[in-house]
Amino acid sequence: MSSRRYTFVDKLIQQAENALKTVVPNSVNSDRPSPSENKPNSRLTKHEARHVAGLMRINHTGEVCAQALYQGQALTAHLEQVRGAMEQAAKEEEDHLAWCENRLTELGSHTSYLNPLFYGLSFGMGAAAGIIGDKWSLGFVAETEHQVVRHLDSHLQEIPIRDKRSRAILEKMKEEELHHATTATDNGGEPLPQPVKKAMSIASKVMTKSTYRI
Repeated sequence: MSSRRYTFVDKLIQQAENALKTVVPNSVNSDRPSPSENKPNSRLTKHEARHVAGLMRINHTGEVCAQALYQGQALTAHLEQVRGAMEQAAKEEEDHLAWCENRLTELGSHTSYLNPLFYGLSFGMGAAAGIIGDKWSLGFVAETEHQVVRHLDSHLQEIPIRDKRSRAILEKMKEEELHHATTATDNGGEPLPQPVKKAMSIASKVMTKSTYRI
């Protein structure tokens, strides 16, 4: 029996399903246990818990953006191996989404209400990058992941040392984001022009400032 060939409309419907699953709270389940599973749930002050929740909300929205980016690129990528790599990366990022959302629940907080907006913007950017060409699309992934790693590094410095659960999640995420960046480069990703990197950095700052509380 031959495998089914999906039309562009089929793919759009699949993307709509992925979008709903990503932005609707409690819709994503992780395939792997959370890195925080066996870590003690240390008592945090009210101020510490609120700050950690803000950081975890930023990271959750970052994963929403990553999902959208990968899905947009998978829709428009030219080469099958590139499309497959994008879909695999998106699948791995689902675990990050679930881990961050579960930690936010433990902290008595919520995911960002701005997630649908950032999903839409990131999907459009990913689709545009895929249309421009696979080498630039992969370069966009690599640069995005490197910026995410820098955010994770800064958050690990801010989260209290005794908050082992949040730290375990962010450390595992950092490891895997670095792997995604390396994979994108190894598959032919080209370094982006400096103005593009700067624009991405500015957009990232807007996201982090807005989602820390909202």
